[in-house]
Amino acid sequence: MLFMHEVHKVRGRFEDDFEAAFRDGWMPMLAESDDARLLWYADHAQGSGPAYTVVTITAIRDGAAWERLALRVQKGDLQKWMRGLDELRHEVDAKLLVPLPWSPLQDVAFEEVPVDGREHELTLYMEDTMWPYEDKFEEYIDRCGEVYARSLEQPKSMLTIQAAFQPALGSHPGREVILMQRIDRPEALLQLLRTHIPPEYRAPGTWMHDALDLRDQWTSRLLRSSAWSPRF
Repeated sequence: MLFMHEVHKVRGRFEDDFEAAFRDGWMPMLAESDDARLLWYADHAQGSGPAYTVVTITAIRDGAAWERLALRVQKGDLQKWMRGLDELRHEVDAKLLVPLPWSPLQDVAFEEVPVDGREHELTLYMEDTMWPYEDKFEEYIDRCGEVYARSLEQPKSMLTIQAAFQPALGSHPGREVILMQRIDRPEALLQLLRTHIPPEYRAPGTWMHDALDLRDQWTSRLLRSSAWSPRF
């Protein structure tokens, strides 16, 4: 299973048109075949980063399905739609991802993915992207799963990991880790933003401390799923 991760810089006046293009175009048109499904459509929450930024994640069955999808976009039934979409955004940054061995999301039952735009409550996500040291990448993946992911299994954890990825292709293949984490306790996020992390949570033996031996660069996005996003 492959996952196409896209970050869209949308033209502000066309944010509603851009969302409608995915809800009424991309999502149902993908459902016309068994090659791909849109999973997430999420806005970068206002006040937390660049304005009018949208993150989408599309599941693709395999390499052959990816080729067929690319041909649909280049010269098939999705070509006109893509040209119209480009008029609604400034640019897009895309990555093709594969799941980490311990990712909760490994496969997708396409027949169970909603494609009719049904609505639900909005959900907040924290999307973390890390760049482990080149010689520490495999160790980082193992310890992130064994230590960090397991720490989130506690009943009062703020986050739940929904998916964990690394790029299949890109400028740094094999050196990037992306976590899609649902925020289950928004009040804890507010506390995190308002206070400094206590020393005991940064002491030797904690993930905050020990992970610095494996990486010291990462970025976080605060995302809000749309009301119709198939996964939320």
